Amino acid sequence: MTRWWTTDETHDPARTSWVESAQGHGDFPIQNLPYGVFSPAGAEQRIGVAIGDMILDLAACVKAGLIAQDAVLSHPTLNALMALSGETRRSLRRAISALLSDPAMQATVKPHLHVARECALHLPAQIGDYSDFYVGIHHANNIGRQFRPDNPLLPNYKYVPIGYHGRASSIRPSGEALVRPCGQRKAPDADMPVYGPTARLDYELELGVWVGPGNDLGSPIGIHDAADHIAGFCLLNDWSARDFQAWEYQPLGPFLAKNFHSTISPWVVTAEAMAPFRIAQPARPDGDPAPLPYLADADDQAHGALGLTLAVYLTSATMRAEGMAPMRLSHGPASNMYWTVQQIVTHHASNGCNLMPGDLLGTGTISAPLREGFGSLMELSAGGKEPLTLPTGETRAFLADGDEMTLRAVARADGFVSIGFGDCRAQVLPARG
Repeated sequence: MTRWWTTDETHDPARTSWVESAQGHGDFPIQNLPYGVFSPAGAEQRIGVAIGDMILDLAACVKAGLIAQDAVLSHPTLNALMALSGETRRSLRRAISALLSDPAMQATVKPHLHVARECALHLPAQIGDYSDFYVGIHHANNIGRQFRPDNPLLPNYKYVPIGYHGRASSIRPSGEALVRPCGQRKAPDADMPVYGPTARLDYELELGVWVGPGNDLGSPIGIHDAADHIAGFCLLNDWSARDFQAWEYQPLGPFLAKNFHSTISPWVVTAEAMAPFRIAQPARPDGDPAPLPYLADADDQAHGALGLTLAVYLTSATMRAEGMAPMRLSHGPASNMYWTVQQIVTHHASNGCNLMPGDLLGTGTISAPLREGFGSLMELSAGGKEPLTLPTGETRAFLADGDEMTLRAVARADGFVSIGFGDCRAQVLPARG
């Protein structure tokens, strides 16, 4: 029986591609093959696969008789592909890997490659629903200490994968700028709130989880089956207006502080590509409660975490003008998650909520225990009390107009070729109106 952590010939570190730029490519070697939606100049959107610094046009391959699954790959989004079973997706992955690794196919397939930098990248799926979780326990502790020093975590945190329903319509692909939002904020010593641009704009380092086949309304997803409903992963920057959030979050949680813009990396790194990078979920500290039975599964604990290293970079407008390299703000492992992505999926559907192909789930901010791995400025600047100093001498407690944030991720495992996620990048524009 093929399980979600099983590897095959597509993961073979000895496998190479005749696509020259795929040799030694950090993000998109032949062992990755992430899906995305792209359009060459002046052409319509279509499904493609990233290979090196090229994109393989899968719809064109179907028309040429090189790949089956025409009913899925002819769509302008990945929703139908995400709805496929894991076994069918694995078969398609093998077929694409064979096309790009067999030198005998080079002359036939090469006309269907496009230079990635000459193409536009779009949202990979039509996102019906988006929910954001809060499973980064170090982030939860860091934020909680700023408001409740003696009791940073609320009593439910270690029992329930905490989440909220986000806004799907404002999710945008990497490269699209965000406009500084306006809203209500109230200073602690003020009598009345004021309306205007946020003064405490922040980023959040998260992973996005793309839902696969999903479930019918009223039919929960068991933890043992949850991995079968995960189509892939991306990077997610859940931009936050911390001053709005502090004023509005009680009693119903985030609203305008979160719904104005979220940025995702445009390539879907498939669950199949991540098979070699599945690791054991870190053991819970002594004294922590065990997951309730519906969230407990031995396979999930043995293979449910992800061997990813996450990193965040900032460039200010002045840094770019002076030709400076981006400043790395933090880096750390994705295993700093208290709950696995399978537990997220199971809990979301445990009340019968129907998850649909192409729905997006966010993990919440993933921070490490030490400052070098903090996943937000709210943590790095201690709530604005300890601003960072940039290479130009500029300081940042929160983001300024013109700042550009980039999230990156690399999956590594002994004996396998590392793969990446591509950039999750956006620049901050001034508020309007």
